[in-house]
Amino acid sequence: MALIFEGMRAVVQRVRSASVTVAGSVTGSIGTGLLVLLGIDVMDEPGDVIWLSQKIASLRIFNDADGQMNRSLLEVRGQVLVVSQFTLHAATKKGARPSYIRAARPEVAKPLYEAFVAQMEKDSRKPVACGVFGAHMEVALVNDGPVTIIIDTKAKE
Repeated sequence: MALIFEGMRAVVQRVRSASVTVAGSVTGSIGTGLLVLLGIDVMDEPGDVIWLSQKIASLRIFNDADGQMNRSLLEVRGQVLVVSQFTLHAATKKGARPSYIRAARPEVAKPLYEAFVAQMEKDSRKPVACGVFGAHMEVALVNDGPVTIIIDTKAKE
């Protein structure tokens, strides 16, 4: 049976606020903006970083004056918090224990994660708050809407 590889995967949540804590210390926090949970696949490459960051920055998921989702992160001058999350590539088809075979190993994933954060800073035109790659993190958020979008760079839906 052949493995099916998805792409870089992001769960994007519109938030009123979000923060990440590692070992009792807040490593990143934002006000209005987007919390991006980012999973790196074994087949991801730098082009996925650019496409995904640009897609997230331009998503029109913030309300305009009429209450319609017509405004992007840039238009509302929102902030971004990026948290690495390899479990987004969990395979749950067999048994009760998820397999993470599709998640990239740290030596591949960390440089792509760091490249994504840098690209997101460029595309959002603001500093990006972050968790700590590979650490046990506590993420707190106030989801606004709720609005939650899942994006996969290979699906490009």
